[in-house]
Amino acid sequence: MTTTGPVGRALIVSVSDELVHGDDDHGAGALVTELLGEAGFVVDGSVAVPSEAVDIRSALNTGVIGGVDLIVTVGGVGVTPRDVVADVTEEVVDRALPGIAEALRWSGMTAGVTDAVVSRGMVGVSGSTLIANVAGSRAAIRDSLATLIPLATYTIDQLSDPVLD
Repeated sequence: MTTTGPVGRALIVSVSDELVHGDDDHGAGALVTELLGEAGFVVDGSVAVPSEAVDIRSALNTGVIGGVDLIVTVGGVGVTPRDVVADVTEEVVDRALPGIAEALRWSGMTAGVTDAVVSRGMVGVSGSTLIANVAGSRAAIRDSLATLIPLATYTIDQLSDPVLD
């Protein structure tokens, strides 16, 4: 995809106890950075946090306060007790965008990406920042971002429209 300028600024938040302890994320953060960059986003940073509500909330709030247009969280959206990303995101957002979250699950279903389908991930807006949760497998990341990027671009454009302020 060729763009005429940056679509927006993005932050990637990888949620995994293993990442924080130095284990490799199999390039998940790098993959998200690559896909967002190809779509015209400027990735301000990529952070790894443990599956702890306070750490996740802090990372999300840092991105919102920092004025990024898009935060993509990776991982922590499954069904285990440690998968709390969707719960924390729900607390942080001002408005949920359930249609985008359902589109990510539907896309995962049609592509046969099980963890994307079972994801409890949500999408919403906090201030003028779009926050989207995606499952952590490489297949889920690729599929989710293919669906998310055009929807995020549209939403960010809507959020930055001065007529709507």
